[in-house]
Amino acid sequence: MASKLLAASAAIAAIAACQGVGGSAEARTQIRAVGSSTVYPFTTAVAEQFVQKNPKFKPPIVESTGTGGGFKLFCGGVGAQHPDVSNASRRIKASEVAQCSANGVTNIIELKVGVDGLAVATGKATQFPGLTTADIYKALAANPFGKPQTAKTWKDVNPALPAVAIRVYGPPPTSGTRDSLHELHLIPGCNSNPAMKALAKSDKKKHEEVCTKIREDGAFIEAGENDNLIVQKLAANPNTLGFFGYSFLEENGDKVKGIAINGVEPSMESIASFKYPAARPLFVYIKGAHLKAVPGLKEFVAEYTRESTWGPQGYLVRRGLVPMDTAERQRYAKIAGSLAPLDLASVK
Repeated sequence: MASKLLAASAAIAAIAACQGVGGSAEARTQIRAVGSSTVYPFTTAVAEQFVQKNPKFKPPIVESTGTGGGFKLFCGGVGAQHPDVSNASRRIKASEVAQCSANGVTNIIELKVGVDGLAVATGKATQFPGLTTADIYKALAANPFGKPQTAKTWKDVNPALPAVAIRVYGPPPTSGTRDSLHELHLIPGCNSNPAMKALAKSDKKKHEEVCTKIREDGAFIEAGENDNLIVQKLAANPNTLGFFGYSFLEENGDKVKGIAINGVEPSMESIASFKYPAARPLFVYIKGAHLKAVPGLKEFVAEYTRESTWGPQGYLVRRGLVPMDTAERQRYAKIAGSLAPLDLASVK
């Protein structure tokens, strides 16, 4: 208990010290959130409601830096120059926990806030059949199944697919969506080959390289952290495909449409049930040492975890978030209420 009080006092002192330097006082009376472009629109919506309900607090600053970039900033330390919240389209990694711990960030509250699907989409006017995870892997891997990449068109990947050039817009390496692309599309597609499945047991590092290294010859185009840019590219360029969170597909149904994966269309129902192969949980991480130091941070956490926010009829669902089941919402609402820290040793 004494160590927790000491950490909280140190955080308040650090923030207070920084507030006296060069006009930063105004900036750090605001909550600062960084991280995932997928979670960004949801946290922005929560920030808007938070301000409406708590006008005495200033509007939070929400930045889209990508999940990996967000954790790098979040784990940089305690104090005014470091963000309070990190949005993530995947769970925090053990390596990131180690970075946090090394910089004194040891009190972290983990909230799972909903479910999302990593959708594969194309322009509304493009006619494109469904794909399998094996199709996606063979089209995008630098060395599919350990062999040189020779596919120029989708027909080269699978004779049932159209003879159009492979051009796919996707996330950069700093994005949690890129990690999800690896985990939910590429690795399952790679493991469709028995030899690759065996390689995962005999040489894990080699397996990861073969299964997740993406080709760099222009067939895969990194579109940055702005998923709306991918939507625009798909709408403007027929026969191109792109990866982004389901909420962007839901919001832009007049411009783009989803493509079935392994015979399953992306939808609220298929993602909530995890029948869609690329369903994934979304997270928000809060720096416990900042809870007493940053005005409104506790109230912000409370707003994120209300039924009227993330429940089946909540305003985040209208933004495209797929709600968790009742038991999961109750579990994380309890964590938010108690502000219980994550057991860092449990992160693998």
